[in-house]
Amino acid sequence: MTDPKAATLSLLERRAPGATICPSEVARSIAQDWRSAMPAVHEAIDELVSNGLVQLSWKGQPLAKRSGPYRIRNLGGD
Repeated sequence: MTDPKAATLSLLERRAPGATICPSEVARSIAQDWRSAMPAVHEAIDELVSNGLVQLSWKGQPLAKRSGPYRIRNLGGD
């Protein structure tokens, strides 16, 4: 399995500034059985949030931490 943190940042780099991705997109990019990769993706996202590299949101509203469904936005370059 590819590193989920690197995969997240790579997917975000290829999006327009401010665009978001779904955590399942990350899982699909790193594992054939994407559902089994979701715990590793969630853990990686928590680290990226803690490091100030990404922001989470749901339906346009920022989330302070991962809880329920969420989207991921890059904070590194926009």
